[in-house]
Amino acid sequence: MENITISFQSLKNVNLKTEILAGLTVAMTMIPESLSFAILAGLSPLTGLYAAFLMGIVTAFLGGRPGMVSGGAGATIVVLIALAAAHGVEYLFATVVLAGIIQFSVGVLKLGKFVRLIPQPVMYGFLNGLAVIIFMAQVAQFEVVENGVSTLMHGAPFYTMLGLTVLTIAIVIVFPKITKAVPASLVAIIVVFAVVYFLKIDTKKVIDIASVSGSLPKFHIPNIPVSIETFQIILPYAAIMAGVGLIESLLTLNMVDEITNTKGKSNQEAMAQGIANITNGFFGGMGGCAMVAQTLVNIDAGARTKISAIIGAVTILIIILAGGPVIEQIPMAALVGVMMMVAIGTFQWASFRIITKMPKSDIFVGITVAVITVLLHNLALAVLIGVIISALVFAWDSAKRIRARKSTDSDGNRIYEIYGPLFFGSTAAFTEKFDFVGDPQKIIIDFKESRIVDMSAIETLKKVIEKYENNHKKVILKHLSADCTRLLKNAEGFIEVNIDEDPTYKVLPK
Repeated sequence: MENITISFQSLKNVNLKTEILAGLTVAMTMIPESLSFAILAGLSPLTGLYAAFLMGIVTAFLGGRPGMVSGGAGATIVVLIALAAAHGVEYLFATVVLAGIIQFSVGVLKLGKFVRLIPQPVMYGFLNGLAVIIFMAQVAQFEVVENGVSTLMHGAPFYTMLGLTVLTIAIVIVFPKITKAVPASLVAIIVVFAVVYFLKIDTKKVIDIASVSGSLPKFHIPNIPVSIETFQIILPYAAIMAGVGLIESLLTLNMVDEITNTKGKSNQEAMAQGIANITNGFFGGMGGCAMVAQTLVNIDAGARTKISAIIGAVTILIIILAGGPVIEQIPMAALVGVMMMVAIGTFQWASFRIITKMPKSDIFVGITVAVITVLLHNLALAVLIGVIISALVFAWDSAKRIRARKSTDSDGNRIYEIYGPLFFGSTAAFTEKFDFVGDPQKIIIDFKESRIVDMSAIETLKKVIEKYENNHKKVILKHLSADCTRLLKNAEGFIEVNIDEDPTYKVLPK
């Protein structure tokens, strides 16, 4: 992998203060989320914090997108909840290792580039749905458990936390108008912490979720039977986790590319994510992927290099080892307010302004992806469905573009000039263009303004020629690409192909 370390020669062009403060802010917002997801999966809280540190530090050094933050994300751990419940945490660690191997393989095979196939409406839906999820997750912090049942806070605790959340949001909004030298979100966390500490306000804190104190992660080989049966158990979970993690990570990479107007390396990032998850599985972390919300916090704070992600990861480790008692006293309202502002910033408000100018199919795709993201909390499934719908719409629109201009030359031969792509979606309409019985003895099919896209098109063309042959008529094909000509010649020996001035584009593999 290239450029896996920070060039010391380029440090003079980096605002170190901004990078350090951004990293500290990221660490503060990552801790409660990592704890929450670990507890949700029935794991030790430290499993979530180890994931935050290991994912963060490995991808910071090896990743292909400066400014991006990875950690113990909910999108990946949700996939493994059922496995952990049924087989235990050792199977979970083994699955994380296998998922990492799959992700690393994707990067080595340079398959990360296929994320570019994700259409803009899918991105809109993904980000809007994600914004709603982030916001609703913060609303859930206003709940308390009474008699084993989660209920909304009421009375003084509710109004106290609401007031502190509003104070946090106000600071995040107003502070940048005073100065941008320090990330507003970090200032908000410090101010609200100070208010609660010095005024001795009783409110929900990080300690109310879980303890964040612990020791260094230790190397540990997952204690599971080495057998085909074990592999069959963990493979489906590993494959899904790898897919979910890569989709979310590469989408986040694309998002940062757009925000910073720079170019990340998707294949390098895929390999880094894989190595990070392999490391997680052997050092007691629950695994993860890129974290959109924390990445946005990082970018909004002005970070543009890998330094901030390294600072964030190291900060989490220091907190695990020594800073737990202080971090545990941070009011949840401060973190809730910061993440609510992240949700508001994540939402693509521009999609409302251009909705009247978008095709109805794009509107449908965007809404569908957002709804699936919110209802199922499955970002990978939402994106996959959005891509499939977009592909089907594109195929349908392209299928309607196939046309044939008919004419007769001076020798009485029928000429069909084909316009539009010939592929699986347009083969039926293509076949209907020909008059197999009424046409003269010689037919010329000209593909100068068309293009044969796939094997379905090749098979359809063969069938058209066979129908003419059955009527004792001769077919000449003009302006075919070399690969199409080769396949047709190999299939049938009776086809005469005019190769004068034929194009040389390659559609089908040799």
